[in-house]
Parts: sequence; structure tokens; C-alpha cells
Amino acid sequence: MSEPYEAGDEIPGGSTLIEVRVAELRQLFDAMDPSPFRSRDLDPSAEEFIVGWARELPRDTRLALLVHLERPAGQPDEAQALRNATHAFFQDRGRAARLRLTRLFQRGRVSLVIGLTFLGLALSASQLLERWADAGGFVRLLQESLLIGGWVAMWRPIEIFLYDWWPIRAEVRLFERLAAMPVRIRYGAGDADAWRRDWPAI
Repeated sequence: MSEPYEAGDEIPGGSTLIEVRVAELRQLFDAMDPSPFRSRDLDPSAEEFIVGWARELPRDTRLALLVHLERPAGQPDEAQALRNATHAFFQDRGRAARLRLTRLFQRGRVSLVIGLTFLGLALSASQLLERWADAGGFVRLLQESLLIGGWVAMWRPIEIFLYDWWPIRAEVRLFERLAAMPVRIRYGAGDADAWRRDWPAI
């Protein structure tokens, strides 16, 4: 029995394959996107499948995409076109994630300035109230409230700089890996003219 015909990038040894099976290449791409094929977004289901598979693997895993296409080969450059479109899509996702990270740090810096300013004012006001500390329980309660409010104001910048940024950074790295992975097509049997129903639509 002959080996199935394949085209596209060579897949280095040790790579972990992300395997997708479709009847036509257009199933991989968003039918609502009017852009040309090479700049079209992936279908949301295809994106979720590929990203979800890659996310479950160790960060140092070498990735490769193998598309099982249930039709014979069509245009000679379709494997290269698929690779270019896939890489461009994940490069865009990576740029968008980096932009979110940049904006998050900008909000973090603004929040930090606001939080420190409010904390400083709260501490100063609490110290001023020390003069009337003997006036009654209300003054003491007000002091404690100012101190608590000042530290609560620091909650958002602390959350950003300790917790919020690293999941986005991990996403950037994942998209960078997906934007560089080899892409290969393994063709199936069937109508030799099946690609004509695929390419005009994409």
C-alpha cells in the first residue's frame, strides 16, 4: 500500500503533532471573514482546538501542525498558502496579546500612583487624628478605617504586578510558538477536482 501524499514543511524529529482533519481547507477558516485567504482568520473552533492542544503541552515542546485533508492535492502552493495564513493569524494573536500586556502594565503604573497617593493621604490623616485619639471610640474607628482604606487602594496594582501579567505573557509565548510551527498537509483520496470547490471559496 502506497504512502499517503504529503506536502508542506518538513517536520523535525521530536516534534509533537497537532493533528486536524477536514474535508476542505476552507473549513479551517472563518467563513464570515471577507479577507483574502492568506490573511483570513482561523475558524474559532479550529483556533480553539489548536490553541487548546498546544496549551496542554509543556512549554519547551516543539510544535507542528498536520492537517489531514480528505481530498487529493489541488494547487501546488496550497500547503505554503496554508502555512503562511496560519502563521500570519497567530502572529496577529501574539501582537494583540503583547498589546494587552502593555496596556495592563500602563494601568498598573497608573493604579500604583493612585494607590500610593491615597495610602499616603490616609496615613497622614490617620496621624493627624492621633491628636484626638482620646476623644472617643469614633476617632479611633475613623483612624482604622483610613488605614484599611489606604491599603485596600493598593490591592489593584498589587494584583496586576503579582498575578495578572504572567498569564498574558504565557499566551504571548504560546502564540509565538504557534506562529513558527511547521505546517504540513496529508492528502486523502477522492475526486481529483475536489479542490476546485475549495479554492474558489477561499
